[in-house]
Amino acid sequence: MTPVDPVTIWTIIVGLAIGSYGLRFVFIGLVGDRPMPPWLLRHLRYTAVAILPALIAPLVVWPTATEGQPDIPRMAAAAVALTIGLISKNVLAAIFSGAATLYGLLYLLG
Repeated sequence: MTPVDPVTIWTIIVGLAIGSYGLRFVFIGLVGDRPMPPWLLRHLRYTAVAILPALIAPLVVWPTATEGQPDIPRMAAAAVALTIGLISKNVLAAIFSGAATLYGLLYLLG
């Protein structure tokens, strides 16, 4: 692995910090005191619903623990968590049932 120039690393870090601050400032500093239009508020309600599956799905389908190969315990845990979440509308019940399924199947099949 070739060493990276410290100037390049710090340029990237400072650039990302400025970009991150600028993005937050636009919403908090410039738009924060104005009411948002109803159509935008309606779309913002779905942000968490879209982000959480996007973070979880790759870990279920291509888990690092199995070198990217799908396996039964993770698929079953995802199916159980999804089913319990849809039926009960309770996030904690879905999380705990999925975790119990995952660890139970890993123990039984492990």
